[in-house]
Amino acid sequence: MNRIEARFAHLRESGKKGFVAYIGSGDPDLEATRQLAIAFDQAGVDVLELGVPFSDPLADGIVNQMAAQRGLESGTTPDKLLATISAIRKESQIPIVLYVYYNLLHKRGLKQFIDDCAQAGVDGLLVLDLPPEESDNYEQLMTAAGLNNIYLIAPTTPESRMEIIAKRAKGFIYYISREGVTGMQETVADNIASMTAKIRQHTTLPIAVGFGISTPEQARLVASNAEAIVVGSAIVNQIAQNGKDANLAPKVAAFVKTLVDAIK
Repeated sequence: MNRIEARFAHLRESGKKGFVAYIGSGDPDLEATRQLAIAFDQAGVDVLELGVPFSDPLADGIVNQMAAQRGLESGTTPDKLLATISAIRKESQIPIVLYVYYNLLHKRGLKQFIDDCAQAGVDGLLVLDLPPEESDNYEQLMTAAGLNNIYLIAPTTPESRMEIIAKRAKGFIYYISREGVTGMQETVADNIASMTAKIRQHTTLPIAVGFGISTPEQARLVASNAEAIVVGSAIVNQIAQNGKDANLAPKVAAFVKTLVDAIK
């Protein structure tokens, strides 16, 4: 069983909610990424999403755009990131998802990229700009490699398309709770309960809700209507503020633990 599937099965059996943490890879450098991954595992994070730095991160708000830029400036490439994931695997079995734009898969070659990810210890891919209708043999290659193809559903997704996405996704459904790009918000969307209920009509996969969650109170509220929550920009913002601190990993992990504890 894939690590993502195993983790969510364990959460379901124990009656607990899942916490998905997003960070930009190589921000401020790849050694920090390795340390953060291990610290997050110890803090109770269930799934780690690693953003692969890209020059045109069209789904991201300014906080994550800047993280991608810092990752590029630190020299982070897909090859170096996969080497870092291999290093993480020597100390941690935390499920890892790459949050990536399709251009990077296309450039390397779809099968080669997927196989390299599997070899390094990646568990799933969330390809931001690859809709299921245009994925060709992507899903078959992912299944053959033992990886989960994770898809997004948005508030604007028609129910007919929601059904298609839900049937083709693996691991979990990532529900984007807001229109627009990633970023911290002062309030959570008011239609999360109705939207997750609608999605559940088409799948038994766990639903992870993201976009805009930044406080323990918001985390607790959103988790009441989902199997997991995703927090990105709020964590990335902590990394930006403490990037030059020698105690970066424990400081950011302490912040993350307040959010994890809120939903556990």
